[in-house]
Amino acid sequence: MRRVALVVGLLLCWAGEALATPPPAVASAHPRASAAAMEVMAQGGNAFDAAVTLTATLAVVEPYGSGIGGGGFWLLHRAADGHEVMLDGRETAPGAAYPDMYLDDSGELDRERSLQGGLAAAIPGTPAAMVHLAREYGALPLAESLAPAIRLARQGFQVDSQYRRMALFRVRALNADPEARRIFLRDRIPPPQGSLLRQPDLADSLERIAEHGLAGFYEGPVAEALVAGVRATGGIWTLDDLAGYRVVEREPVRGRMGDLRITAAAPPSAGGVGLVGFLQMLADDDWQALSRADRVHLTSEAMRRVYRDRAAWLGDPDFTEIPMDRLLSAEYARALRAEIDMAQATPSTELPVPVAGGEGRQTTHFSVVDGQGNRVAATLSINYPFGATTVPPGTGVLLNNEMDDFATALGEGNVYGLLGTEPNRIEPGKRPLSSMTPAFLEDECRTLIYGTPGGSRIVTMVMLGALGFLEATPLDELVAAPRYHHQYLPDEIQHEPGAFSRSTRADLQGRGHRLRNVNRRYGDMQALLWDHCEGRLHAASDPRGIGAARVAE
Repeated sequence: MRRVALVVGLLLCWAGEALATPPPAVASAHPRASAAAMEVMAQGGNAFDAAVTLTATLAVVEPYGSGIGGGGFWLLHRAADGHEVMLDGRETAPGAAYPDMYLDDSGELDRERSLQGGLAAAIPGTPAAMVHLAREYGALPLAESLAPAIRLARQGFQVDSQYRRMALFRVRALNADPEARRIFLRDRIPPPQGSLLRQPDLADSLERIAEHGLAGFYEGPVAEALVAGVRATGGIWTLDDLAGYRVVEREPVRGRMGDLRITAAAPPSAGGVGLVGFLQMLADDDWQALSRADRVHLTSEAMRRVYRDRAAWLGDPDFTEIPMDRLLSAEYARALRAEIDMAQATPSTELPVPVAGGEGRQTTHFSVVDGQGNRVAATLSINYPFGATTVPPGTGVLLNNEMDDFATALGEGNVYGLLGTEPNRIEPGKRPLSSMTPAFLEDECRTLIYGTPGGSRIVTMVMLGALGFLEATPLDELVAAPRYHHQYLPDEIQHEPGAFSRSTRADLQGRGHRLRNVNRRYGDMQALLWDHCEGRLHAASDPRGIGAARVAE
């Protein structure tokens, strides 16, 4: 019987010369960012330099998805010695933060305070991560890697349909902040498509980082302007909060299924733990023999349990004791699989979480590899589109609203419905739990470097991508495949239009599943597939977005 864990064995390459190194390649959510990364690698930069370029350039051209006022996770592989690490550049809660800071006088959650204005903003990690990448792993000076982004910020880029759509979504909130309105809107509405959007203040802030490193952002004039702007809009940042920020190097989450090797983001990301647990739950099933409805039922039930465990156990590992050995063990996964009834959905109410014991709708992702085989998968965010829609004057820095990714009220969902529980409660200096899941998958012949934005659905998109990898789905099809999602609560299978046939929908409903068509396609997966045996590298950018995938000639 062919099982999921053994599918990889059918894909092994027994003949042919392995490709020692790939050509430089990149897949990112914006063509200008992909072009800038290729430019830097052509000038002698490695994948880590290109990651700095991509991070900064996406901050300029995708202000709705990421920025130097936000944070992210950078998953690195250094070819020379096989060293792998996750750079945790996640934002941290200010020193004056406390668990009930978003409750009103009657004890009810005031969602606006955790989504808009200075009080919604955590201390940014992206600038520190760029400096760390360049200093510890790059081949070029930081200034050279930042040069394309500085140029684009100062000279401007053309507004596209994606920008207009996201700006229209947050237009009321953008209008509420004078600086955000001045920079990102024209006459209080999104600028016309094709018009030039310049950000000279952001260019100045990037130049200070290029010249002074950490001190260019976390100390001095930029830091002072950030704190003043945050506090003027109700926030609680201090100069000590900024000066005390540190990137953390963390051991990635690792797992194996037969010949498949999984390397993914570690907590405070929920993604790596979820991906390994999900795949191990399916490891003993005869995947090829299952019908479409059986597959969706089984994967949805596995997703349900992964997200239950997220709520029960996961948070910032520097503040929360996480039973990693248990959550990543094959024995635990088999026990969870044994609970799944193939004929009937398990109501989430029967899988309780000890409540008293998210991630951004847009976000962004890039994958990059250089000619030496170094590689980076990175997922970055400012949380909701355009973050807190607040720009401290003189900085050009759009603030994140990642504080909403904490458990702002126990037992209630965040803006994406993810349940707030004790391990993710607000504490000073703590990093909120995240869905961002940059990942590497490897078998004897192939390496997949991938990830996606998409809020609470990020982890399930990465899960479905892993199943496509196991089945040797062509990369263009893998990133474009229809998507569905279960996150424990709400107790429903969310899906893209056209994801299921009428008969599959009827079958799933007959097993007790509630289905909800989200009426839009979601995610923006960016992926590279290096086939060592065939000597080929494939790059793909999700057709749902406007990104670009490029492989050097």
